[in-house]
Amino acid sequence: MHERSSVGDLAKLLRGEMKRYSPGEKLPSSRALVDRYRVSPVTVSRALAQLAAEGLVVTRPGAGAFRAEPRTAAQPTGDTSWQQLTLSADAAAEPVPRAVDASGVLASLAAPPAGVIEFNGGYLHASLQPERALASALARAGRRPGAWARPPLDGVPELREWFARGCGGAITASDVLIAAGGQSALTTALRALAPPGAPVLVESPTYPGMLMIARAAGLRPVPVPVDTDGVRPELLAAAFEATGARVFVCQPLFQNPTGAVLAAHRRAEVLRIARAAGAFIVEDDFVRRLAHADAGPLPAPLTADDPDGVVVHVCSLTKATSPSFRVCALVARGPVLERLRAIQIVDTFFVPRPLQEAALELVGSPAWSRHLRSVAAQLKDRRDAMTTALLRDVPELDLPHVPTGGYHLWLRLPDGAQEAALVSAALRAGVAITPGRPYFCAEPPAGHVRLSFAGLAGDAEITEGVRRLRRACDEVLG
Repeated sequence: MHERSSVGDLAKLLRGEMKRYSPGEKLPSSRALVDRYRVSPVTVSRALAQLAAEGLVVTRPGAGAFRAEPRTAAQPTGDTSWQQLTLSADAAAEPVPRAVDASGVLASLAAPPAGVIEFNGGYLHASLQPERALASALARAGRRPGAWARPPLDGVPELREWFARGCGGAITASDVLIAAGGQSALTTALRALAPPGAPVLVESPTYPGMLMIARAAGLRPVPVPVDTDGVRPELLAAAFEATGARVFVCQPLFQNPTGAVLAAHRRAEVLRIARAAGAFIVEDDFVRRLAHADAGPLPAPLTADDPDGVVVHVCSLTKATSPSFRVCALVARGPVLERLRAIQIVDTFFVPRPLQEAALELVGSPAWSRHLRSVAAQLKDRRDAMTTALLRDVPELDLPHVPTGGYHLWLRLPDGAQEAALVSAALRAGVAITPGRPYFCAEPPAGHVRLSFAGLAGDAEITEGVRRLRRACDEVLG
């Protein structure tokens, strides 16, 4: 049984048995629960922690778990209806309302119901994560001298140097700030580079989380279409001229959701266009370490070809490790670096030093390169398995581009197909897929869905998921 469902099932069983014990009475030992329910010690520990969080159990280190005392009567619920008027009054005074619909991100963050195959994930499956290497790195980091002291505000120097080497070009450690994950770094960058109410150019389609960051900051996302070679330079130039924007956010490598790589002949043109407009490019280099085994040599980050400080570069370790390993670099040159630094300090102070030290331990170990090679091979296999199954079983979903990096495929629905209906039908059939609408900041040209192959146990689960998607297509597409 999947660990997540095992924890929930055991917690439900223990919750039902709680009436057998008097308040303060000791529950069976963890070892006894392991034997009785044939689950792992980790499952028992997590189930007890869940009951403790619900106030049903009290755990005492070295003594065990006990039924909690009855709760006191609940306090009467207050009246929060006044907030509707206050929040709407604030929105009326804003040039661009900052209310945000987070559904586009929640689709890849929330766990699906038990038994549902997760084609909507945004992270590596547990079997692909370097859990043992992470645990070892964290343990070694905790023993480093000064590991629990306050870190330098810009980040641990050796980690900044490691990220700088990865950027290439003339980037040095002094150009790098350590941030708490890519989402945090993108938030800092957009707040630093554009005032509320300003336009910001974005690829279309693009990552919904970035659109939400822009809207939460009161910015106006303006779409610039991409094709299989990345953003189209002539449309980028026209968008800068029409809007007066001073920021363009892009993902030049394995773009989310299309998987496109910015073509070599477009790179210099995109930099030239932004420089001529007096604008910054925010380069979200989010999956450089998730290239597939057949990807070949990767292009350098845009920031490596940028002598004038046009590019603000964001790159994270999270996608290649674990959702909880939120260590990222924010790279910039010139006066903008001080603005980025000031905003980050105000927002977060600093990234916890043990996490930074653990990142150093991880990337400096032989396990790191082995992990990246393994993931490259595994992602290629999963991509090929999903592509083969889709072409065989669901040929009416158009797959215009098969990426050589990242963790998902972007499919176009037949003309007239209802995207929301297909997503709902797929969930009823037992597979969670991501709708395409949140990836567009204006009206989309057609219905789309995004299918992730990274959050799955292997080829068998992929094949079964596509089979379930076939049932949903039969229901919706006819």
